Amino acid sequence: MRNLLQQAVDLGALRALDLQLALRLETLAGGEAPELLLATALASHRVGEGDVCLDLGRYGELSLFRMEGLVGGPKAPPVADWVAALRRCSVVGKPGERAPLILDDRRRLYLGRYWHLERMLADALADRSGTWAPDVDRARLKAGIGRLFPDTGQIDWQRVALAVAVLRPLCVISGGPGTGKTRTVASILALLAEQRKGANLRFALAAPTGKAAARLSESIRAARAELALPGEIANRIPDEASTLHRLLGFRPGRANPRRGPDNPLHVDVLVVDEASMVDLPLMSRLLGALPAHARLILLGDEDQLASVEAGMVLGDICGRGRAPAYSPALCATVADVSGDRLTPVAVPGPAISDHIVRLRKSWRFGERSGIGALARAVNSGRVDESLAILADSRFPDVTLQPPSPDVLSDLIAHEILPTYRELLESPDPERALAVLNRIRVLCAVRSGPLGVGRLNQRMEQVLETQGLIRRDGELYPGRPVMLTTNDHGLRLYNGDVGLVLADQTSSGALRVFFATGEGVRRILPSRLPRHETVYAMTVHKSQGSEFDEVALVLPEVESRVLTRELVYTGITRARKRVRLLATEDRLREAIARPVVRSTGLYDALWGDCSD
Repeated sequence: MRNLLQQAVDLGALRALDLQLALRLETLAGGEAPELLLATALASHRVGEGDVCLDLGRYGELSLFRMEGLVGGPKAPPVADWVAALRRCSVVGKPGERAPLILDDRRRLYLGRYWHLERMLADALADRSGTWAPDVDRARLKAGIGRLFPDTGQIDWQRVALAVAVLRPLCVISGGPGTGKTRTVASILALLAEQRKGANLRFALAAPTGKAAARLSESIRAARAELALPGEIANRIPDEASTLHRLLGFRPGRANPRRGPDNPLHVDVLVVDEASMVDLPLMSRLLGALPAHARLILLGDEDQLASVEAGMVLGDICGRGRAPAYSPALCATVADVSGDRLTPVAVPGPAISDHIVRLRKSWRFGERSGIGALARAVNSGRVDESLAILADSRFPDVTLQPPSPDVLSDLIAHEILPTYRELLESPDPERALAVLNRIRVLCAVRSGPLGVGRLNQRMEQVLETQGLIRRDGELYPGRPVMLTTNDHGLRLYNGDVGLVLADQTSSGALRVFFATGEGVRRILPSRLPRHETVYAMTVHKSQGSEFDEVALVLPEVESRVLTRELVYTGITRARKRVRLLATEDRLREAIARPVVRSTGLYDALWGDCSD
């Protein structure tokens, strides 16, 4: 088994880390144990791939067991025998025990740390589920909802979200782009401020990345102005968001942040945007640091790509697409305060279901929007309908073209070059940064002919040939960069995009400019954190961003990263136009393949209930 696993490492099917952990636990277990060795290596590898645990019943689906070039291939025992062998190992514990590995009664094998993180999160969410917020003045709430969102005679899910968020200590608001999540949450903050009369609530706004935090800040400011709130209420609504890492006080070189159960956050209301990007360890730490009395409002799009790291927390919380099922008690209370008459379920389901609201109406993409129609079709896995929309002349804002050299050349010549010419001729950095965000090339993969690396090189070469840039150093005027690490001192974070320009206020010296919630900031090149060129970026890195136009490039070869969620996320980064550069076969495969991650959070929150 050791030799086979080493072959898998050499072929890239496992990480060296996975094998080393497996060897270490085999030694701790006291002798040769091939079942333990294989299971540990796979469990570690699955965490690296985004799963929280290894589902032993589905091991045959893993690519390791179908790898070409793996002589002999690892042979797993029958699942029942495998489970029995693992239970005899001293390093494998039962749920609740302290052990390097945890094996539950559903044949899911966890690295011990991940079982405890998942359990902590599930317990924290359960503690806030099924309960009512204390001291809510329902008459004041009813008046406030009516003022902010007048009754139209139909169910308004934004109104429902307002009611649930004030009445419950936990509210999860899910919705696609343009469904009004930020305006809804600004209204919620206003209603909560009204509830406390003269007393100030301690609000906190946060997001997983600096880029998402900056967008949340800007959106809250805009929504606050649009709502035309009384001055005393408007002044209580915060408009400065921070990253979750900064909120929790993560420190370089230390595993644990400053904030935790023994040193909780000083907040009464916490709003977390882009919650789909938050992984299991971070969400677990966040809930662990939240005071018991504090309200939690999660915003996000459950249909987007899950976090890069382990887990699909928002998807699990929202029931992995389950239809809403509200209790009679909640329906009656919502009808009383907002006028919206929801249909209660005959048999109430899990408590968490009363805390989830899905915003359905897109204010950005109307009936004639190809982007909206395509996003809905992709999200539902309707492959033929998606392709029909892309071929329909009634939807000129979405097109499908093969990723051929000629098509890429056309994209660069007619879209990228004019944009960068205007960018470099812009009179000031603020304008240049706005032009930069007008169009973005999004890739599914980092390597390969149609990956981020190759396309960045190609666009650089064309821009230089046309005389728009001159690469006479690592940093040159016109180079767009994306940070790949956090720098709390500079208040710049992983995913932030900047632009290298000559600074006219510093005699033309090079500076790197970033658009932040505090306005445009200039950074000395010598202080720039780790970064990479970003003419093109991955779809994962684009989460939390919006562009006027998007060119979404899929590889021509089959890839496991091509999923329904990736296509949906890429499409919905665009406000006005999407060019899909993909073969029909690859697009069909991607839309038909939803992300499935092995976790236990869904079962912990939703149990065995079925629609």
